[in-house]
Amino acid sequence: MLSWLQRGQSRSGEWRSALASDASLEQAIQDLDQQASLRGFGPADLAVVFVSTSFASELSRVLPLLQRRFQATHWLGCCGGGVIGVDRHGQSCELEQQPAVGLSLIRLPGAMLQPFHIDLQSLPDLDGPREPWCQLVGRSHGDAVNGLLLLVDPGSSGIKDLLGGLDYAFAGVPKVGGIAAPHRGAGGSLLFQDKPCTGAIGLAIGGDWIVQAVVAQGCRPIGPVFEVQEARRNVVLKLQADGQEAAGGQAPVTCLQQVIAQLDAADRELVRHSLFVGLASNSFSLSAESGDDFLVRAIVGVDPRNGAIAVADSIRVGQRLQFHLRDGRTSRAELQHLLEQQRRTRLPPLGAFCFACVGRGRSLYGEPDVDSGLCRTTYPRLPIGGLFCSGEIGPVHGVTHLHGFTASWSFLCPKEADQPSAAPPAASSTPAQG
Repeated sequence: MLSWLQRGQSRSGEWRSALASDASLEQAIQDLDQQASLRGFGPADLAVVFVSTSFASELSRVLPLLQRRFQATHWLGCCGGGVIGVDRHGQSCELEQQPAVGLSLIRLPGAMLQPFHIDLQSLPDLDGPREPWCQLVGRSHGDAVNGLLLLVDPGSSGIKDLLGGLDYAFAGVPKVGGIAAPHRGAGGSLLFQDKPCTGAIGLAIGGDWIVQAVVAQGCRPIGPVFEVQEARRNVVLKLQADGQEAAGGQAPVTCLQQVIAQLDAADRELVRHSLFVGLASNSFSLSAESGDDFLVRAIVGVDPRNGAIAVADSIRVGQRLQFHLRDGRTSRAELQHLLEQQRRTRLPPLGAFCFACVGRGRSLYGEPDVDSGLCRTTYPRLPIGGLFCSGEIGPVHGVTHLHGFTASWSFLCPKEADQPSAAPPAASSTPAQG
């Protein structure tokens, strides 16, 4: 850890992370205080805290207890179905469904850090001006923002409008985060400055630091690419493959049956519980391309009367669609590829946050610590923090989405001297309504 931290210090920043697991909240926090990675670390600019729902009834005590031992200007975090971090031996660790507290202390000279708390019941108009959306995160139109960290209370309404509005206000700016885990305790699932809260919280990052996003969807395409011939809201009524002669297309279930007939026995078994659809980002070609071209969405229903399928997103006529399967082998290979691509083409990160679906981890891979381990293989001794979410937030093709079954990574990197800050688009543009 020390050799990496020295390199981080030479780039004018420092990130320390620690992870503790104890059934007692006080003991877990005392354990953090005693770990070498945090010991002696002076005032931080930012402290990010992730706790498991095992401490849901004690959320109001988490920040006060931590703030007695650690100093930071800004505090935020939330509870999740598990906590991701680095243990006292420097190994990546994913503590699922058990007591855990993770703490990242970050020092960022030259950074613009603006924490914000948003009431999702009173969002600005998506057809209105951009300025009210900028003000939600404490910025004005024209202020440079290089990335947003975003955490949302579970069960909140208006999440899709929030993401659309933030994309409207800060187009091209990476926005990464997750939905906290629900719990039976009183109050919200978010931690902001000194107490729990509801709604949405986050941090706008600018100045000499940028956010780079990696979103691993964990699926691979099967069968041909179809074109949507008929749809109503989120329901696909008719599909047509390239070269298909059926006038007006065929029922989606019929198309799926034809795809399944071409699969091997292992993939046919996966269809029973791991079938998704991919929605293409454009409609220019029906040729099968890489899975990166698709936004993966769950199938939420089938109508046996007409063979229609309902998808967890809006559908438009002319859109390309391809069925996908999700499995541990594919997820592992995809994340490994994306991380290696990140390492080859982007700046070395100071640290990273991982927001992983509660459906990943052991239930996907059959073993622990795979997602975090792949990151630490790509970036040895990189400080990381994160949690298992009830929904993950991250960009695909420049548009921010709420995902399921993904691992959304946020890498914090120093901005190159000649690299411009992200700037808002021209004031004449308005957000598209989905």
